Amino acid sequence: MKKTASRRSPIIGITPDITSPGETSKFTDSTLFVSQRISSAVLNAGGIPLILPLISSRRALKEALAQLDGVLVTGGNFDIHPHYYGETPRKGLGKPKETRTRFELELISLALEHTLPVLGICGGEQAINVAFDGSLYQDIATQVPTAMEHEQKGPKEHCAHPVRIVPGTRLHRIVGQDALDVNTTHHQAVNRFGKGLTSNATADDGIIEGIESLEHPFVLGVQWHPEYLTGGNAPQRKIFASLIVACKEARP
Repeated sequence: MKKTASRRSPIIGITPDITSPGETSKFTDSTLFVSQRISSAVLNAGGIPLILPLISSRRALKEALAQLDGVLVTGGNFDIHPHYYGETPRKGLGKPKETRTRFELELISLALEHTLPVLGICGGEQAINVAFDGSLYQDIATQVPTAMEHEQKGPKEHCAHPVRIVPGTRLHRIVGQDALDVNTTHHQAVNRFGKGLTSNATADDGIIEGIESLEHPFVLGVQWHPEYLTGGNAPQRKIFASLIVACKEARP
Protein backbone atom coordinates (compact mmCIF):
# COMPACT_ATOMS: atom_id res chain seq x y z
CA MET A 1 0.00 0.00 0.00
CA LYS A 2 2.72 2.47 0.97
CA LYS A 3 4.79 4.31 -1.58
CA THR A 4 8.58 4.48 -1.72
CA ALA A 5 9.85 7.22 0.58
CA SER A 6 11.00 10.37 -1.17
CA ARG A 7 11.49 14.06 -0.61
CA ARG A 8 8.43 15.01 -2.63
CA SER A 9 5.67 17.03 -1.04
CA PRO A 10 2.93 14.93 0.59
CA ILE A 11 -0.16 14.40 -1.56
CA ILE A 12 -3.34 15.17 0.36
CA GLY A 13 -6.64 13.74 -0.87
CA ILE A 14 -9.44 16.25 -0.31
CA THR A 15 -13.10 15.25 -0.21
CA PRO A 16 -15.38 17.47 -2.33
CA ASP A 17 -18.95 18.57 -1.90
CA ILE A 18 -21.52 17.57 -4.52
CA THR A 19 -24.56 19.23 -6.02
CA SER A 20 -27.60 17.28 -7.17
CA PRO A 21 -28.65 17.39 -10.86
CA GLY A 22 -30.38 20.70 -11.45
CA GLU A 23 -29.61 22.00 -7.95
CA THR A 24 -27.95 25.08 -9.45
CA SER A 25 -28.99 27.03 -12.52
CA LYS A 26 -25.51 26.73 -14.04
CA PHE A 27 -25.17 22.96 -13.99
CA THR A 28 -27.73 20.35 -15.00
CA ASP A 29 -25.71 17.37 -13.78
CA SER A 30 -24.02 16.53 -10.45
CA THR A 31 -20.98 18.71 -9.83
CA LEU A 32 -18.06 18.22 -7.45
CA PHE A 33 -16.44 21.27 -5.89
CA VAL A 34 -13.98 22.32 -3.17
CA SER A 35 -13.30 25.77 -1.74
CA GLN A 36 -10.11 27.26 -3.12
CA ARG A 37 -9.22 28.20 0.45
CA ILE A 38 -8.89 24.53 1.38
CA SER A 39 -6.52 23.68 -1.46
CA SER A 40 -4.54 26.88 -0.85
CA ALA A 41 -4.18 26.07 2.85
CA VAL A 42 -2.79 22.62 2.01
CA LEU A 43 -0.46 24.03 -0.65
CA ASN A 44 0.81 26.79 1.64
CA ALA A 45 1.48 24.21 4.34
CA GLY A 46 3.74 22.26 1.98
CA GLY A 47 1.35 19.65 0.62
CA ILE A 48 -0.08 18.90 -2.81
CA PRO A 49 -3.90 19.08 -2.76
CA LEU A 50 -5.70 16.45 -4.83
CA ILE A 51 -9.49 16.62 -5.10
CA LEU A 52 -10.97 13.13 -4.92
CA PRO A 53 -13.90 11.85 -6.97
CA LEU A 54 -16.72 10.21 -5.01
CA ILE A 55 -15.60 6.66 -5.77
CA SER A 56 -18.16 3.95 -5.03
CA SER A 57 -15.86 0.98 -5.74
CA ARG A 58 -13.90 -0.12 -2.66
CA ARG A 59 -11.17 -1.59 -4.87
CA ALA A 60 -10.78 1.65 -6.81
CA LEU A 61 -10.77 3.66 -3.59
CA LYS A 62 -7.99 1.48 -2.21
CA GLU A 63 -5.95 2.12 -5.36
CA ALA A 64 -6.57 5.85 -5.04
CA LEU A 65 -5.45 5.81 -1.41
CA ALA A 66 -2.22 4.11 -2.50
CA GLN A 67 -1.28 7.38 -4.22
CA LEU A 68 -1.99 9.54 -1.15
CA ASP A 69 -0.03 10.48 1.95
CA GLY A 70 -2.97 11.91 3.89
CA VAL A 71 -6.66 12.72 3.79
CA LEU A 72 -8.58 15.94 4.47
CA VAL A 73 -12.34 15.55 4.98
CA THR A 74 -14.05 18.87 4.34
CA GLY A 75 -17.37 20.32 5.48
CA GLY A 76 -20.43 21.35 3.52
CA ASN A 77 -24.01 22.53 3.70
CA PHE A 78 -25.57 19.14 4.49
CA ASP A 79 -26.13 16.75 7.40
CA ILE A 80 -25.05 13.17 8.02
CA HIS A 81 -28.19 11.02 8.16
CA PRO A 82 -28.70 9.67 11.70
CA HIS A 83 -29.19 6.09 10.51
CA TYR A 84 -25.39 5.95 10.35
CA TYR A 85 -25.31 6.14 14.14
CA GLY A 86 -28.47 4.20 14.92
CA GLU A 87 -30.96 7.04 15.36
CA THR A 88 -34.08 8.22 13.57
CA PRO A 89 -34.41 11.78 12.24
CA ARG A 90 -35.31 14.48 14.75
CA LYS A 91 -36.73 17.95 14.33
CA GLY A 92 -34.11 20.28 12.90
CA LEU A 93 -32.24 17.69 10.81
CA GLY A 94 -31.04 19.21 7.56
CA LYS A 95 -30.74 17.70 4.10
CA PRO A 96 -28.41 14.65 3.91
CA LYS A 97 -26.11 13.83 1.00
CA GLU A 98 -25.98 10.05 1.04
CA THR A 99 -23.49 9.61 -1.81
CA ARG A 100 -20.99 11.91 -0.16
CA THR A 101 -21.46 10.47 3.34
CA ARG A 102 -21.05 6.85 2.19
CA PHE A 103 -17.88 7.82 0.34
CA GLU A 104 -16.38 9.76 3.24
CA LEU A 105 -17.08 7.08 5.85
CA GLU A 106 -15.52 4.42 3.60
CA LEU A 107 -12.56 6.71 2.89
CA ILE A 108 -11.94 7.33 6.57
CA SER A 109 -12.21 3.63 7.35
CA LEU A 110 -9.69 2.66 4.67
CA ALA A 111 -7.35 5.51 5.60
CA LEU A 112 -7.29 4.22 9.18
CA GLU A 113 -6.54 0.69 7.98
CA HIS A 114 -3.45 2.01 6.25
CA THR A 115 -2.45 4.49 8.97
CA LEU A 116 -2.86 7.53 6.75
CA PRO A 117 -3.11 10.83 8.65
CA VAL A 118 -6.67 12.22 8.61
CA LEU A 119 -7.80 15.80 9.23
CA GLY A 120 -11.51 16.65 9.41
CA ILE A 121 -12.93 20.17 9.17
CA CYS A 122 -16.45 21.05 10.38
CA GLY A 123 -18.64 18.31 8.85
CA GLY A 124 -15.42 16.37 8.32
CA GLU A 125 -14.90 16.27 12.08
CA GLN A 126 -18.44 14.95 12.46
CA ALA A 127 -17.79 12.30 9.79
CA ILE A 128 -14.71 11.13 11.70
CA ASN A 129 -16.77 10.75 14.87
CA VAL A 130 -19.45 8.74 13.06
CA ALA A 131 -16.79 6.59 11.35
CA PHE A 132 -15.53 5.71 14.85
CA ASP A 133 -19.08 4.67 15.87
CA GLY A 134 -19.92 7.93 17.60
CA SER A 135 -23.11 9.98 17.33
CA LEU A 136 -24.09 13.59 16.64
CA TYR A 137 -26.49 16.17 17.93
CA GLN A 138 -28.78 16.34 14.92
CA ASP A 139 -29.63 19.95 15.73
CA ILE A 140 -27.92 21.82 18.54
CA ALA A 141 -30.70 24.35 19.04
CA THR A 142 -33.41 21.74 19.68
CA GLN A 143 -31.27 19.22 21.59
CA VAL A 144 -29.10 21.59 23.63
CA PRO A 145 -31.35 24.58 24.40
CA THR A 146 -28.69 26.15 26.65
CA ALA A 147 -26.16 26.29 23.80
CA MET A 148 -25.00 29.54 22.26
CA GLU A 149 -25.58 30.38 18.60
CA HIS A 150 -23.26 28.26 16.46
CA GLU A 151 -24.31 29.57 13.04
CA GLN A 152 -22.76 33.00 12.69
CA LYS A 153 -24.33 35.57 10.41
CA GLY A 154 -21.09 37.29 9.39
CA PRO A 155 -18.35 36.17 6.97
CA LYS A 156 -16.30 33.10 7.86
CA GLU A 157 -13.18 35.28 7.91
CA HIS A 158 -14.52 36.75 11.17
CA CYS A 159 -14.34 34.89 14.48
CA ALA A 160 -17.55 34.41 16.45
CA HIS A 161 -16.51 32.85 19.76
CA PRO A 162 -13.52 31.35 21.58
CA VAL A 163 -12.81 27.66 22.12
CA ARG A 164 -10.85 26.25 25.01
CA ILE A 165 -8.05 23.90 23.96
CA VAL A 166 -7.68 20.86 26.21
CA PRO A 167 -4.17 20.71 27.75
CA GLY A 168 -2.12 17.64 26.89
CA THR A 169 -3.91 16.99 23.59
CA ARG A 170 -2.33 16.87 20.15
CA LEU A 171 -4.24 20.02 19.20
CA HIS A 172 -2.79 21.85 22.21
CA ARG A 173 0.71 20.84 21.14
CA ILE A 174 -0.03 21.98 17.59
CA VAL A 175 -1.42 25.46 18.31
CA GLY A 176 0.56 26.10 21.50
CA GLN A 177 -2.34 27.98 23.12
CA ASP A 178 -5.01 27.38 25.74
CA ALA A 179 -7.71 29.11 23.67
CA LEU A 180 -8.46 30.16 20.10
CA ASP A 181 -10.99 32.50 18.55
CA VAL A 182 -12.84 30.64 15.81
CA ASN A 183 -15.63 31.03 13.26
CA THR A 184 -18.75 28.91 13.63
CA THR A 185 -21.07 27.69 10.86
CA HIS A 186 -22.62 24.46 12.15
CA HIS A 187 -25.89 23.29 13.66
CA GLN A 188 -24.74 19.74 14.35
CA ALA A 189 -21.98 18.64 16.73
CA VAL A 190 -20.35 15.63 18.34
CA ASN A 191 -22.60 14.00 20.93
CA ARG A 192 -21.35 10.53 21.95
CA PHE A 193 -17.65 10.12 21.23
CA GLY A 194 -16.54 7.49 18.78
CA LYS A 195 -14.39 4.63 20.10
CA GLY A 196 -10.92 5.82 21.03
CA LEU A 197 -11.72 9.49 20.41
CA THR A 198 -11.45 12.32 22.90
CA SER A 199 -12.21 16.03 22.98
CA ASN A 200 -9.42 18.50 22.31
CA ALA A 201 -11.50 21.71 22.23
CA THR A 202 -14.82 22.92 23.63
CA ALA A 203 -16.94 26.05 23.41
CA ASP A 204 -17.97 27.86 26.59
CA ASP A 205 -21.40 26.19 26.37
CA GLY A 206 -19.83 22.72 26.43
CA ILE A 207 -20.32 21.91 22.74
CA ILE A 208 -17.43 19.81 21.42
CA GLU A 209 -15.29 21.84 19.01
CA GLY A 210 -12.51 19.37 18.31
CA ILE A 211 -11.68 15.67 18.56
CA GLU A 212 -8.66 13.43 18.11
CA SER A 213 -7.82 9.75 18.27
CA LEU A 214 -6.01 8.25 21.23
CA GLU A 215 -5.18 5.15 19.21
CA HIS A 216 -3.89 6.40 15.85
CA PRO A 217 -0.79 8.42 14.97
CA PHE A 218 -2.78 11.32 13.49
CA VAL A 219 -6.56 11.62 13.39
CA LEU A 220 -7.67 15.16 14.15
CA GLY A 221 -10.97 17.02 13.74
CA VAL A 222 -11.93 20.65 14.30
CA GLN A 223 -15.47 22.01 14.16
CA TRP A 224 -14.55 25.43 12.78
CA HIS A 225 -13.09 26.41 9.39
CA PRO A 226 -9.39 27.24 9.90
CA GLU A 227 -8.90 27.73 6.15
CA TYR A 228 -10.75 31.06 6.45
CA LEU A 229 -8.55 32.22 9.33
CA THR A 230 -5.04 31.41 8.15
CA GLY A 231 -4.13 34.94 7.06
CA GLY A 232 -2.10 36.47 9.88
CA ASN A 233 -3.13 33.68 12.26
CA ALA A 234 -0.26 31.28 12.88
CA PRO A 235 -2.15 28.80 15.13
CA GLN A 236 -4.75 28.21 12.39
CA ARG A 237 -2.01 27.66 9.80
CA LYS A 238 -0.33 25.18 12.15
CA ILE A 239 -3.37 22.90 11.93
CA PHE A 240 -2.69 22.34 8.22
CA ALA A 241 1.06 22.22 8.77
CA SER A 242 0.58 19.47 11.37
CA LEU A 243 -1.14 17.30 8.76
CA ILE A 244 1.79 17.69 6.37
CA VAL A 245 4.32 16.89 9.12
CA ALA A 246 2.33 13.80 10.09
CA CYS A 247 2.33 12.62 6.48
CA LYS A 248 6.12 12.96 6.28
CA GLU A 249 6.58 11.13 9.57
CA ALA A 250 4.32 8.29 8.37
CA ARG A 251 6.47 7.55 5.34
CA PRO A 252 8.44 4.26 5.52
